[in-house]
Amino acid sequence: MTAVEIFIREGIMMKLKKYSPYVLVLLIGIFTGGLYVQLSQALDKPVQEPVQAPYSSGIAASVSPNETIADIVEKVGGAVVNIDVVKMQHQQVFNPFKDFEQHFGFQIDPRARDLFEDRVIPVKGAGSGFIIDNKGHVLTNAHVVKGADKIKVTLRDGRSLDAKVIGLDSNIDLAVLKLDKPSGLPFMRMGDSSKLRPGQWIIAIGNPYGFSNTVTAGIVSATGRALDGIGKKNLIQTDAAINPGNSGGPLINIQGEVVGVNVAVAAGAQGIGFAIPVNAAKEVLDELITRGKVVRPWIGIYMRDVDQQVADYMSLPVAEGVIVMQVVKDSPAGKAGLKQYDVIRTVNGKKLNSASELSELIKSQKPGSRLTLSVYSDGKMKTLSISVGEMPAQ
Repeated sequence: MTAVEIFIREGIMMKLKKYSPYVLVLLIGIFTGGLYVQLSQALDKPVQEPVQAPYSSGIAASVSPNETIADIVEKVGGAVVNIDVVKMQHQQVFNPFKDFEQHFGFQIDPRARDLFEDRVIPVKGAGSGFIIDNKGHVLTNAHVVKGADKIKVTLRDGRSLDAKVIGLDSNIDLAVLKLDKPSGLPFMRMGDSSKLRPGQWIIAIGNPYGFSNTVTAGIVSATGRALDGIGKKNLIQTDAAINPGNSGGPLINIQGEVVGVNVAVAAGAQGIGFAIPVNAAKEVLDELITRGKVVRPWIGIYMRDVDQQVADYMSLPVAEGVIVMQVVKDSPAGKAGLKQYDVIRTVNGKKLNSASELSELIKSQKPGSRLTLSVYSDGKMKTLSISVGEMPAQ
């Protein structure tokens, strides 16, 4: 290496040593700035829930994962309807002129007398519902339309259509209406309520207190709730505002799919509403549309598991089986001779482990089929044969 080359190299090295701290700071700044930009972009990106595959065709299929609540409501809200019903009811009114004419001989003006006679008066009610297919079927609550003499359905665009009840099931509190002239109406898509999780965003649309097309939003507060006072089980609890008039309206996820049918609120509470899971509705829809009712098998008993505490209290030889807590009057179980506090040990030769197991077995039967029960009753074993019946509407 020549003297010139050595001079140049030593000069460069001296310069690098002199300015190396500044170069290091510059490189750190460039790296940190790039990292900040990437982090900012990641934080600004909205979190999206996974898009579920469509359950069936419908207007909700066009909802994309980047839609806002307003976009979702704009696209699917046209299938939500207001339901106005008129029920003709007899009104019994005390007539103060009844004995007056008889005892005093005066004749009351017939126009005045008519004001105090028994009358049939129209009683109005309202609720919500939503169109479920292109044939004009509307799903709502049974208590909204039960006993209605006239039903009028109003769409979001202001159109008003006559409707009639074609299927009703008071046990699950659902009813299906058929619209007059349903051509070209939007309809909603059914989701999967089994995938709901507490904390998930949902939307409610309905007609609370007559305020049509009202939209509220909130989260799923809980699933599997029970309202024993009205006999409802496995309900969705939500803090989305639900009020009288919301009954029968849809509970919607952020994919625009129906996941529940709004049904009740907790009296005196705020932010505690309930909906029937849509999966429960899907199980009965075909029967409601084709048969007008849901046929459910039953034998007519209330029951519970036999645990050691029950066995000790009842002086049972073993802590197993299902104990009958109550037998419904004139039920298949009652007609077969099953009594309160009888213990069912086997059904069709199969040993019973729980009341839920017996319940599922009964559900799998058809009305008219027979069950052979081995029962511990009055200190001895006996065999009973029960013909499975059809559960009454109430």
